[in-house]
Amino acid sequence: MCGNKSVTITERTNAREALKNVYPLIDTHTHFDAPVFDTDRRQQVEQAYSQGIRHLVLVGYLYQYFDRMYDTQGFINNISQSSATNENNQDKCDVAAHIALGLHPFYIEQHTDDHVIQLEQMVIERRPLAIGEIGLDTFTDAMKQPGILAKQKRFFAAQLDIAVVHNLPVMLHIRKAHAEALAILKAHKYDAHKLGGIAHSFSGGEQEAKAFVKLGFKLGVTGQITNPNAKKLRRAIQVAVESHGIECLVVETDCPDMTPIMCQTTDDIDSHNRNVPANLPWVLTGLSELLEIPHDKLAKQLWQNSCDALKVDWAYSM
Repeated sequence: MCGNKSVTITERTNAREALKNVYPLIDTHTHFDAPVFDTDRRQQVEQAYSQGIRHLVLVGYLYQYFDRMYDTQGFINNISQSSATNENNQDKCDVAAHIALGLHPFYIEQHTDDHVIQLEQMVIERRPLAIGEIGLDTFTDAMKQPGILAKQKRFFAAQLDIAVVHNLPVMLHIRKAHAEALAILKAHKYDAHKLGGIAHSFSGGEQEAKAFVKLGFKLGVTGQITNPNAKKLRRAIQVAVESHGIECLVVETDCPDMTPIMCQTTDDIDSHNRNVPANLPWVLTGLSELLEIPHDKLAKQLWQNSCDALKVDWAYSM
């Protein structure tokens, strides 16, 4: 079932049929600490667990919100710890939250050199799961301005350095700047084959998809894959899999953004764009249909891919 409350009767019927089996999943990229979840965060964690979500990663973008991310992680993990002591197994809710710390390129004007120093200090003190999301973004004309782009590149390189020094994977945010990002990655000593890494919410073309995978990155697939009009993305994913196998993919919600098309509504203006972790099985379904791979086989491989990308060894179990 979609995590949003308002869906049509037909969509509810389709949801029950398509998602009648629950598979363990890792949501590799969320912003579940966002205030839009403040009113029902516990309910959304419980819903996510019921849909198979066993791990979710809270990903950083502004230094000022890093503490909020850790507060949210504590909230989620406390829910899991509380359910573990509950004798009624029906109330079990074992979702583990993890942190990635990074300074997002789209907010480059808000970042300072001190933030990079403070970021590394937090990495030393709190050892996050990954560095991210980091990269380049020239989606708007303002972001293409020479000074702005130069600062993006400088912060990207600095955060890659932090990842190398502390032996951590990175989560890339690359939008309308794939060639430039690839050039920096190739020139840098960051080795994704060794350190891991994810090209989050991949939006490039066929050749770019193959290029990132060749460098050792997994391609992060969001609810965009469920949109039949996203032909460029869908073809890029197909080509990457044809070249490198399904081992090159991971799934994510990027909540509260990237809502799967079947979970979007029009009758509730306040919530129709809010994506939730419980919607992740729809990404699995979209990939399963696109690649013509059974849900169970795909889910198990995606779990392993996520562990490989994040350099962890989480057990695949319900």
